[in-house]
Amino acid sequence: MSPFLTQDSVDCAEPQSAEQKLQQLDGLLTQSQQLWRSRSFDCQALPWQCDFPKLAETVWQLDDDKLDSIDACQISLNETLLGALAADLADKGLSWPLALFSQSAIGTDATLSLKDVASHKYTQLLHDTDEPHFSAHIKGRKWQQINAFVAQLPLDSTPVLEWCAGKGHLGRLIAKAQHREVVSLEWQQSLCSAGEEFAEKWLLPQRFICADAFAGQSEQLHREQLAVALHACGDLHVQLLKHATDAGTKQLVVSPCCYHLIRDKQYQPLSKAAQASELKLSRADLQLPLQQSVIANDKHNNYRLQEMAWRLGFDALQRNVRECDEYLPVPSIKQSQLNGDFSDFCHWAAKAKALSLPVNIDFELYLMLGEQRQRLTRRIDLVAHLFRAVLEQWLLLDRVCFLEEQGYQVNLSEFCANSITPRNALIHAFK
Repeated sequence: MSPFLTQDSVDCAEPQSAEQKLQQLDGLLTQSQQLWRSRSFDCQALPWQCDFPKLAETVWQLDDDKLDSIDACQISLNETLLGALAADLADKGLSWPLALFSQSAIGTDATLSLKDVASHKYTQLLHDTDEPHFSAHIKGRKWQQINAFVAQLPLDSTPVLEWCAGKGHLGRLIAKAQHREVVSLEWQQSLCSAGEEFAEKWLLPQRFICADAFAGQSEQLHREQLAVALHACGDLHVQLLKHATDAGTKQLVVSPCCYHLIRDKQYQPLSKAAQASELKLSRADLQLPLQQSVIANDKHNNYRLQEMAWRLGFDALQRNVRECDEYLPVPSIKQSQLNGDFSDFCHWAAKAKALSLPVNIDFELYLMLGEQRQRLTRRIDLVAHLFRAVLEQWLLLDRVCFLEEQGYQVNLSEFCANSITPRNALIHAFK
């Protein structure tokens, strides 16, 4: 089951307003910043160990081999860590609203019920003869996301604006399955051309506008319109919300993604409730909801852990060489580079950062230090990830409250199962 939708939230007798939920989440996030805002690669020890000794003991008792499976499931993560956190809080005489970890930002008016989400099956909107043509060159899960998203759209004849359309895969399915006029806005001319060619071939009521979503485009939004955006990143979907509310667009259906892709250095809250918060979220903070382990095959997982240990080993080396106790980011590497020696990696990283290494380096020592810090880093991240769903709910409710302040009725739901995409939240605003 997804962390957004739990039995507790479905059974809640007195549903709270979006603003009330946002304020409760805000209180929890504000009190717990020490646990989720640590930059693990900068740390030499658990940064909160003295204040939360039982939590520290719990994470160090976890087997390394089980960390990824725990991290991959929010429910498992809650079950593993919340007991120790509660015990530490009790020892300190503190009371945090830990029940929020097992509650959802989604109210009982959600489009999908608990049963629907848990047993979600692929929704086929096209005939068997048409679907292979429309789904060609689209990865399986992406096509499932598009189908599930379209299945949640209101069925009427309102024209559709597809925001940040790419090749218009979403818009063309809407045009074909729902027989609606679609305008697809996309800034890359090559993608527009590809989408136009497909629309012409299939005689679809879909046309493209090649334009930058950040360069105005408010004229594309109208009152009698349904504006849609599936996984428009960061400020792109925020821009749509602002333009649509200014235009009084009657309906919006948006699935947010990549909250950290913003132009400002800090997050700019949309709603009055979020603007009143003490939280000042950086781009790094906004990446937290997207950090979730994917259970990979053993070979891929071993490469990932090896790269982490090597980077941290080099970090220990560069701190000594530079006599500067701060992390030094190293560029991305090819997987093939991990087939060499750790010493080769260190020389490559030093060259990339214009750093001169001394002779007679004890690379075995620094590799051992890297492996030790890898185990530390994974545990710091695991505790931070306890709060990823809470932070995403805060961000979603900021959008919901903003739309409500503009006079919309808003449903917050999930349009597909978490296994299809963790970014499965759906905001439906209407007047």
